[in-house]
This record gives sequence, structure tokens and C-alpha cells, in this order.
Amino acid sequence: MATAAAAAAAVTGLLATTPAAAGPPRQVPGPGGAVVSLGDSYISGEAGRWAGNTDANPANYPRIDALGPTAYFDNADRTAERIAKCHRSRSAEIHLGLPGTASENLACSGARTDSFLAPKGVAKPGLDFSYAAGVPGQAGQLEEYARDHHVDMVAVSVGGNDFRFGDVVTSCVLAYLSPLPKSCSQDAANRARFSDRAVEQRADDIAGGLRNVGRAMLRAGYEADEYDVVVQNYPAPIPHGRDFRYPAALGARQTLGGCAFTDRDADWAVDTVLPAVSRAVERGIDKSGLANVRFLDLTHSFDGHRLCQRGVGLVEPVRGTVSRWTDPGAADKTEWVSWVRTVTAVLPPFQTQEALHPNHWGQLALRNCLRQAYTAVNSDKAPKSRLTCTGGGPGLNERGEPRMKLS
Repeated sequence: MATAAAAAAAVTGLLATTPAAAGPPRQVPGPGGAVVSLGDSYISGEAGRWAGNTDANPANYPRIDALGPTAYFDNADRTAERIAKCHRSRSAEIHLGLPGTASENLACSGARTDSFLAPKGVAKPGLDFSYAAGVPGQAGQLEEYARDHHVDMVAVSVGGNDFRFGDVVTSCVLAYLSPLPKSCSQDAANRARFSDRAVEQRADDIAGGLRNVGRAMLRAGYEADEYDVVVQNYPAPIPHGRDFRYPAALGARQTLGGCAFTDRDADWAVDTVLPAVSRAVERGIDKSGLANVRFLDLTHSFDGHRLCQRGVGLVEPVRGTVSRWTDPGAADKTEWVSWVRTVTAVLPPFQTQEALHPNHWGQLALRNCLRQAYTAVNSDKAPKSRLTCTGGGPGLNERGEPRMKLS
């Protein structure tokens, strides 16, 4: 059970505010702009190494390894992480690949709106200017970057870890795997985390983080009409109970698909937990008072590709839908969310914090969404304050990404 808890706790993905001195106006290095990502694991690129899921047979691991062991190395020469365990993968959505547009990933897996030190002294910088994590907060990092680059857009994913979503997932996995299955959704403490009062509290936290984004850009010499902020919510990672392709009995969902949720708890997660987090994100935008913020709704972006959902499957030669992630149609036929591993997650090459995050295909799908949002808010037409991204049909686009539709 302890191993299951460690694996499920991986779903955490941000910091206190110390004023930073105002600096000189930014120096724009040349034509073109830059886009920057801030926030937690859902935008840092967590689990972006793996293109689909496979079983516990080590011989099958290379079948889903899209980026290899250096997937999260983000220093200048790709030899290590700039901040350990932030897991800023090369498939992270912020890397739009547009000519003349640079990209910078400042997000950190496990991050909340406030900076903190995780167990074993692991730094988790949040949306502030503090050094509470032993490294600069993400708002401080943004300010520094924006002084030397012409930033057009700041993309933000934050809030899930302020709700302690990872703790809830841990309790759901343990409830499913217990000798007498229980229900995490009936636990009073879990339900209290997503009450109306809790939503308002988390909205205040998110609003404070977004105001720090605006403050960072102001200190770097920007007016609000010189850049846009796109704040996204979270794609649903699991389906309703009725749509799981594995039976709930006898632990089959975990052993066959790495999705240890009962029907009741899955329904609660989809119908109550994720909408509560999304409401907090939208309320946080409203409470921030910032006029240049757009909301990007990703709730249904993974429909048809959620973990253990009917219609898609694993990557393996025997019982999978495709035998390798590079096979034709692999993105259409497999899951876009990483398996919640228990025993196997504590051994390389998998890491516990990758569990229940967008995998390589999921990250590329979100990148497609964000690129379309970037184009929309920079068009001549008056951009919407709320954008929605959903699946756009089978196949890949010319960039090798799943097709997505923005509305």
C-alpha cells in the first residue's frame, strides 16, 4: 500500500511573495517574440517521455519511449535539469515551433501557487517572487526572462496542487486496492477539499498568482496590452466508470491498465472534482482583475483517449492495439494519459510523479491547442475571453501532433 500511495501522489504539480526591485525596460533582441509557460506538471511536460502505456514487461518499455532518458533535461547542453524534478520535457506544449517565436518553459511539476520545499529538499517554485523553495519563484524567473526577450504570451496551468489533488488520488488508489474496497469519494476530508468554500479559497490563491504574473511583466517594462495571458484548466484523465474497458473487480483495473479507481470514485472525479478545480481557475481569473487574460478550457480535449477508456488500448505486441508508438495510427489507438504504476513505478525508467499526466501524445495535443489559442489571440479579430479545445478527428497534422479543434 505504501508503494501505491507513492505512485498516486505523483499527480501533484507550485510559492509567498517577496517584492522584486523594478528593473530597466526590457531589451528586445530582434524580430519575433517569445512564449513562456508557468505553473505545474500539466504544462511543464510531466510524463512527456512516454507515448502511450504498456505492461510491466521491461522488454516492452522501449515500445513507448518517445524521448529517452534525457527527456526532462532542460539545461543549455541537455545534460541535466535546471531544477531537479521539475520535469520540463521536450514535448511540453509551450514549444510551439513557430518561425521567429522562441519558447521558454518555467513550469515545475508539483508546483502550487506558492513556493515550497517538497520532501527531501526538492524545490517547487510557484507563481511568486520568493526564494522559499531555495530557487527563485516562477514570477521572478518570468521577470528576468521578459527583460531580455519580447514575450507575447504567458501560458499558465495552476490550481490542481493547491487543492492537494495528488492526496485525493492517493486515497482513491488505496481505496480500490484495499482488501475490502472502499470509496474515496465518500471520505469527508476529500469532499471538503472541493466544497464551494474551498473553491473560493483556491480561487483567491490563483488570483494572487496571476497578479504576480502581471507584476512580473510590469517590472520587466511591459504594459498589459503588449502581451496576453492564457490560463488553462485540466483535461479529464479518466473516464466515467461505465466507460472503463477493464472490470472493477479483483484489482483488474490496476493490474491490466494502471487505473485503480472504482466506478463511483471515477464518476466523482469527473463530475465533481475536475469541475470544482475548473471553477476555481475561472474565478481566479475574474478575481485577479487582469484584463489581458483568456481562459482555455481543456476539459474534453482527451475525450476518447483517457486512461483505460474503451476504444483505445496499450502499446504492446500481444494484447495492445499497436506494437510500437511509431506505428501508423498509434496516436488514434492509444491513451494520452500515463499509467498510475505502483510497484513498477519505483524502478527506472518510470518515475512516480509521471502518473496520471498527459503523455507524449497528450502533450502534443495540448501544444496544438495552445498554438491555435496563440494564433487566435494575436489575430486581427477581437479574441474571445474563453476558448475551448477538443479533439479534431483522426490522424496527425503536418507537425506530427494529434488533430485538435479550437472554438
